Amino acid sequence: MNKIKKAYYYLFYRLYKYYESGPFIWWSDWKAVMIIDMLWIFIGISLVVYYKIFIDRYLHIGNGGLLLTGYILLISLPNYFIFHHRDQWREIVTQYDMMPKKKHTIYGIIVLFFILLIISNMVFAFYLMSQIDWSQYR
Repeated sequence: MNKIKKAYYYLFYRLYKYYESGPFIWWSDWKAVMIIDMLWIFIGISLVVYYKIFIDRYLHIGNGGLLLTGYILLISLPNYFIFHHRDQWREIVTQYDMMPKKKHTIYGIIVLFFILLIISNMVFAFYLMSQIDWSQYR
């Protein structure tokens, strides 16, 4: 569990450093957490799409606004308490700033691969969904 926590913190750290190197460096901590939230939302959307494709094609969520709001709160609130409550993100950044450059390079590649994997997973899920003739399921 400790390794997952460290990996999650490092994902935040790399996103934070990415936004700190850009032209608009204010609120880099919030932008990093928003990207992490979006990655979780992408995972959730992919799971719903896979469920609809492979298990229950008759699933109709309807408007889904309440469900989506609940899911976003389920993601956002813990991330707020992990990173922003009492400014824990500062300790995370300080901790990972002291890491050797070689580890930063290796972990950075892993983080990039992880982000690309989540995005490509969602694109693939939508691709599979587009291949189904949905007219018979109405």
